[in-house]
Amino acid sequence: MKRNAKIIATGMYAPGNIVTNEYFNKLLGEDVGTWLEEYLTIKERRWCNDDESTADLAERVSRILLEKANLKPEDIDLIILSTDTPEYISPSTASVLQYRLGAKNAGTFDINTACAGFVTGVDMGAKYIQTDDQYTNILVIGVYAMSKYLNLEDKKTVTLFADGAGAVILQSTTEDRGWLASQLHTEGQYADWMGIYAGGTKTSVNKTTIANHDHQLKFVKKFPKEINPITWTKMVTETVNRSGYKVSDIDMIFLTQININGIRETLDNLGLSMEKTHTVMDRYGYTGSACIPMALAEADALGKIKPGDLVVFMGSGGGLAFATTVFKW
Repeated sequence: MKRNAKIIATGMYAPGNIVTNEYFNKLLGEDVGTWLEEYLTIKERRWCNDDESTADLAERVSRILLEKANLKPEDIDLIILSTDTPEYISPSTASVLQYRLGAKNAGTFDINTACAGFVTGVDMGAKYIQTDDQYTNILVIGVYAMSKYLNLEDKKTVTLFADGAGAVILQSTTEDRGWLASQLHTEGQYADWMGIYAGGTKTSVNKTTIANHDHQLKFVKKFPKEINPITWTKMVTETVNRSGYKVSDIDMIFLTQININGIRETLDNLGLSMEKTHTVMDRYGYTGSACIPMALAEADALGKIKPGDLVVFMGSGGGLAFATTVFKW
């Protein structure tokens, strides 16, 4: 029987430090909360405390997930960790996590396709399981601690970005379920439009880059507002069709949650209702590579996903990187 990868457990974790819109009204000296709630649905978000880091968030969600899956750390064969807010530039955050968990049999690596990273990691993990029988259980994590890189005076970023972690365990199966199709796509011409531009080999962190806030997240140019809905619609349609299904067969779809209007427009384009998705940005803000697995975990806990459902993930982020994948639950 052909091996495939199924999702056997979902989990999420967010720091306990709740930051409300009122905090930013006071911080910035103007009413930004009304706009955030009306146009983005964001009422509050979570930020790490000073002593919390990306590895801490990843460890907490991993322990939640292992308990839900009734697995021990040594049952994990591979850890794929997606983040663009790593514990260090080097070594990988996944290696830090592997040691903390005691996942002594797991290989590890980090990936950075920004907010498309979790979906990319799921695609990679599924293909490891399909092609190599060394891999039975793979932990895929999206984790984000962007509050560490925010300029508190920049209202375009400081009010939106937040911290959290979401994860799944992929397990090998010969059942008629699991991964069906995926697609990756990049629009690299936008790579210098948004990001953290100091700390790598191109630009070290020095007095000049600190003065220019290049060591912090910044929007350099405004993205075309139509790029996500157009690209999401095209990729979802193509990938679902390749899986042997039609868009109308989708039971649940989870999209990157940086703009609620982009989600609504995409669902309209696809002919799907908002009941076919689940959002968490109203309570958790924008959590980058963690937002899709966080929404997935919450929807799963609420019983919104049933065995046999057609489930789609559509992620996008800086780069611009896009990734979509389709599963039969």
